[in-house]
Amino acid sequence: MEKGGKRVSDKELATAVHSDHICLNYIDFLSASCKKRWSFVDAIYGVMPIFGMVTKNSPDLPGAPSERLKALALQIISTQVSDEINIARLITLAEQQHIEQFDILLPYPLSEQQLETIRQEYVKPLNLEQHDDRLTINMPAFSH
Repeated sequence: MEKGGKRVSDKELATAVHSDHICLNYIDFLSASCKKRWSFVDAIYGVMPIFGMVTKNSPDLPGAPSERLKALALQIISTQVSDEINIARLITLAEQQHIEQFDILLPYPLSEQQLETIRQEYVKPLNLEQHDDRLTINMPAFSH
């Protein structure tokens, strides 16, 4: 983030409803993305369609999957791509961190077309439930 700029706290970026449930505040990630001083490499990562290259330096991040998810999400959320692509990236990132269910607090409810676009971007089976401006993601591949 910019030197001397306001730093968005982890609590604002994601709040745990209870120990095994994560809720990401998408608005705060977008805000942090706008305030971030982007290097050329960061800018390329922000718009690249190849997700695997986006999550650089992940071994140095905190141990808990929810903490890694928050830290890595700051690398992948970009105002240069659509909300649907950003959300599909968050879902892929959560899968990589072995998080099977989480919520995303959105600035507005998504349309059915936007939900379908997210499903197409993510490709793998996925349950999306929307309750007003809260989107619940559940990846059945993790279910036993």
